[in-house]
Amino acid sequence: MWETHKSSIIAAIVALVVLASTIVTVPETHQAVVIRTGEPVRVINRFDPAQPFGSTGAGISFRIPIIESVRQVDRRVLALDLERREVLANDQQRLQVDAYARYRIIDPVLMVRSAGTPEQLQTALLQIMNSTLRQELGRRTFASLLTPERGAVMTQITANFDRQARRYGAQVLDVRIKRADLPEGTLQAAFTRMESNRRATAATIRAAGNRDARIIEANAQAQAANLYAEAFNKDPAFYDFYRAMQSYRTTFAPGERASSIILSPDNDYLRQFRNGGQ
Repeated sequence: MWETHKSSIIAAIVALVVLASTIVTVPETHQAVVIRTGEPVRVINRFDPAQPFGSTGAGISFRIPIIESVRQVDRRVLALDLERREVLANDQQRLQVDAYARYRIIDPVLMVRSAGTPEQLQTALLQIMNSTLRQELGRRTFASLLTPERGAVMTQITANFDRQARRYGAQVLDVRIKRADLPEGTLQAAFTRMESNRRATAATIRAAGNRDARIIEANAQAQAANLYAEAFNKDPAFYDFYRAMQSYRTTFAPGERASSIILSPDNDYLRQFRNGGQ
């Protein structure tokens, strides 16, 4: 029997293999680009945001064997993770930045023509994302990334990144900075510099205070001397009496350091106690 139907069986097997090679199964999560002799000619299950899910042609399709090849392209939202990079901010701070993006391939034909494969597209997008982050963060200060202004920065980065990604058939949906830190050791150096600046400021303030205090004290002493001089000129006897009373209060004041003083009655220091200070 084998000898009789050998040719028919082989022909049937070849026909089945050829038929199987014409069948293309495209899952709902992907879109397939049919390439004929190196040129994209059509798309199966193309992404269309206006069409409901499941009605864009996913399932079984056909191709011409040998002449046509099929390249599967994910139509879901994809992640792009940028590893830590050093970025120079506008205030000359070197920042360690971790960022990620979300994108979707909306034009698979353009993607195949410009990038070739999804893997090569991701490599190109990473380079664009790195360049966009450097350009935009280079216009900002580190402090601005700690304020509500950060939202506006991310919106601008997303818009610039999306505009360049469209040339590869991709749409950038969102860009976010996970972390933006100063390099190790820089933070401690910044604290040390801030402490030194505060110490210098405090020393300047203290020096100015001491200078003002000396000026005030000198003015007060000058005013006191003028008052004493005016008092002496108006009534020398009263001024002499007043100064003697101040001296007695200081000399004979009670306390731990009080001491006994022995003076003769005719000592000039006690003249205010004799004959009305004469």
